[in-house]
Amino acid sequence: MSYSGLKHSITQYLEEIPSQVQTRLYKSPATCLAIYRLLPPLAKFFIMTSIFNDKDISLRDLDRWVRSNGKTQFQDAIKSMKSLHLLIPTRENGQLLINLNPTFRISFRNALTGGEVNNSFGVVIEEDKSDSVVTLPILDEYAATKWETILHFMVGTPLAKIPSENVLNLLKHSKLMEEVPNSAEFMITNEGFQFLLQEVNSQIWALLLQYLKLAETLHMDPVDVLNFIFMLGALEVGKAYSTEDLSNTQKKMLNDMRDYGLVFQKTSNPNIFYPTKLAQMLTSDTKSIRTASTAMDSVLSKADDTAAVTADSNEDDLDTKNENIQDGALIIETNFKLYSYCNSPLQIAILSLFVHLKTRFANMVSGQITRESIRRALVNGITAEQIIAYLESHAHPQMRRLAEEKLEKKLELDPNCKDPLQVLPPTVVDQIKLWQLELDRVMTYEGSLYTDFDNSQDFNMLCKYAQDIGALLWKDDRKRKLFVSREDNSQVLEYAKRKIKKKED
Repeated sequence: MSYSGLKHSITQYLEEIPSQVQTRLYKSPATCLAIYRLLPPLAKFFIMTSIFNDKDISLRDLDRWVRSNGKTQFQDAIKSMKSLHLLIPTRENGQLLINLNPTFRISFRNALTGGEVNNSFGVVIEEDKSDSVVTLPILDEYAATKWETILHFMVGTPLAKIPSENVLNLLKHSKLMEEVPNSAEFMITNEGFQFLLQEVNSQIWALLLQYLKLAETLHMDPVDVLNFIFMLGALEVGKAYSTEDLSNTQKKMLNDMRDYGLVFQKTSNPNIFYPTKLAQMLTSDTKSIRTASTAMDSVLSKADDTAAVTADSNEDDLDTKNENIQDGALIIETNFKLYSYCNSPLQIAILSLFVHLKTRFANMVSGQITRESIRRALVNGITAEQIIAYLESHAHPQMRRLAEEKLEKKLELDPNCKDPLQVLPPTVVDQIKLWQLELDRVMTYEGSLYTDFDNSQDFNMLCKYAQDIGALLWKDDRKRKLFVSREDNSQVLEYAKRKIKKKED
């Protein structure tokens, strides 16, 4: 899931809840601030221009603020605000007027000016000096350990401690993992493999969206659940917050959020909690968070965690002397050989999903992208686009620099050149796509084949019925043959017996 896809999923969930629930949500300034961050840029502009204006605004006037080439973005912005009931349309003298939802306006205004926020942004308390002090490194290590335990469990790494029962239930409910029949073990699904290659903020929200759906079945108040999630994203990391003003639902959620690494609590004092940097990512606008373990490192690492690595390659003319290399940075050669500067077991395990690893050193692993390794990944549900995006996001800085230099030279020779920036070798990218096409060449379906129709009328009648219910997979009008899915075969067969036999009678 890309960053834009992530925001679309959250917004789509908010659009689907009833308008009454939306209005209750807008009573929380922290929630209004978080929803504002999810809106398209043009929608943000419209809100900021009208947040302190109580008068109705003509839709025609808003349209005049947008250039002719931005009409599509204008329509998307208006549509997104209407679907969330942020805009209240009215008509006066035949003219369409709009205004902000009054509940949203008051709450968002308070969020911006520091007005009556009603503890929406939490209640900061002073820590007891006699107790152990919770520092940022402690929070970072706790969050990384909790989250990577989940990812390690999904990959299948042997663990001394498995995730909690609540986490396992959520992984099963979200269909990222499934229980092995007649066994207590869990097995990763195709959706789970795709989940592993997503950005960390996408992974967190993917689980939280499933948590929201699971909360509905447990009859938890969706407003309390959403308000608490959005509040966590607005809290300051390193500060201690009181649990006294939380609702019963939110206090129950603390246990779950603790299992995901979003909050930390001392066993000696359960009345306070500390948000981690993972919680901060819930409402972050950053788009540069990297994938899996390296994404975690980029968020949680300290400034001195990166090491200066000196390398010299005569073949590729790579000179990275005195250059800081982020954990997970990789180099791909045109012969499909891959070198990754990482020592994280999780990073190596995820890399092995589509790379045939051969050698492991203290701070580097090497391997090769092969037809078998890519096919294995494709069978597990990982797409060629996801593999390519992963490789691009983890490309060594020198590879990116060389690609920029090549593109600059092309532009010097041809200013009208429209070639995109090619960080990865084109041969590698094209071959990965070809291997996917090769696998997609033949597709198998389970079902039933219908033949030997007495006349075209019976054949066409059954074809139309199968097509109407979505059961028709293939047909041949000339030979009077059709193929229907296994799931709907009984329904088609019953229809055929009833209609065709009735005609014969």
